[in-house]
Amino acid sequence: MRVTLVRRTALATAVASLTLLATACSGSDSDAKGDDTASAGKDDASAKPAAVKALTSAELEKVSLEQGDVAGYKISKTGPEDIAQPGDVTVDKKECEPIGFAFYGVKRGDPVGNAGRKAVQEPKKDESADPEDLLAGMLDVTSSLVTLASYDGDGAAKNFAELRASAAECASAGFTMSMKGSKQKITKLTEEKATGGEEALAWRVQMGEGDEAAPFKLMSVRQGGTVATFFTLNLGKTGADADFEQPTAVIDAQVKKLG
Repeated sequence: MRVTLVRRTALATAVASLTLLATACSGSDSDAKGDDTASAGKDDASAKPAAVKALTSAELEKVSLEQGDVAGYKISKTGPEDIAQPGDVTVDKKECEPIGFAFYGVKRGDPVGNAGRKAVQEPKKDESADPEDLLAGMLDVTSSLVTLASYDGDGAAKNFAELRASAAECASAGFTMSMKGSKQKITKLTEEKATGGEEALAWRVQMGEGDEAAPFKLMSVRQGGTVATFFTLNLGKTGADADFEQPTAVIDAQVKKLG
C-alpha cells in the first residue's frame, strides 16, 4: 500500500502543479465601456432581449466568492503566479482551443472584466487514523480554480455556444495541450449533468491513460453577461476509473452571488 500511495501522491502533485499553481483567469482589468446605448433599439425590445452591459473587474470582485461563503472550503484570490496568458497555453487542434483554454482560465473573446478565486476543500481530521490513511484523507479533497469573465451584449452567450461546440467536436478524439512547454494529453471528455444560471455545461476530463490517468472536473455557467468556469482536481483520485463529484457547494455559492 505504501508504494502505491507514494506513487499516487507523486503523480497527483505533478498534475496539480500544472493546474492550480500555474493557472487562473486572464489578468484583464479593463473598465466597462462608457458608451451608453441602452436607449438604442428600444423599438425592438419586444423582439430582442435587452442588451447586456458587462460587469467591470471591480464589480466582478464584489460578486466573487470570499472566505466564509462556502463551509469547509478555504477561498483565496488568484495571484500573478496563477495567471495563464493566452500565449502560455497551446492546443494542437484549433477546434479544441475553447475547451482547452477553459481548463486554464485563458481569456477568450473580448471580456470587459475578469476575476478569479481558488477554493480548496479542508481535509477531514481523524486523529485515530494510521499515517498512511491520514495522508490519503488529506489528499482526498477538491481544489477548484474559479474564473469569472463578463461580456457586453451577447458576448457571453456566444462564448458559451463556442465552448459547447468545441467540447462536442473534441470529446471522442481527444487533444494535446501544452502549458509553458509541458504537454498534457486529454484522452477523454465526458459530458455530465449540469444545472445553474441561465445555461450550464459540465464534463469529466481525463488526462493520460491507465494507471497514469488523472480525472478532472470542468463546469461552466452563464448568468446574464457573465461566464463562471470551475476547473477542479482531487489529489487523491488517479487512474482511468477514478472519479469524484463536482464541488456543488462552491458552484452553487458562486452562481447565487451572480444572480
